[in-house]
Amino acid sequence: MPKLKSNRGAMKRFKVTGTGKIKRHKAGKSHILTKKNRKRKRSLRAATLISAADTSRVNKMLA
Repeated sequence: MPKLKSNRGAMKRFKVTGTGKIKRHKAGKSHILTKKNRKRKRSLRAATLISAADTSRVNKMLA
C-alpha cells in the first residue's frame, strides 16, 4: 500500500503542540468587524484547542 497523503488544507489550519494536542484559530475575525465589540475581537485572536470529538478526524487528515 502507498503512504497516505496528508490533507494540505488541514496542515495549513492546524498545528500540533509539543504534548500532541491540536491547536486551531477561532472563526469570525475576517469581516463584519464593526458590530463586534472590542472584547469579542480580542478573544478571537487567541488560538484554542480542537474539541475531543474532532481529534481523531483531524489526526487522520494530518497523518
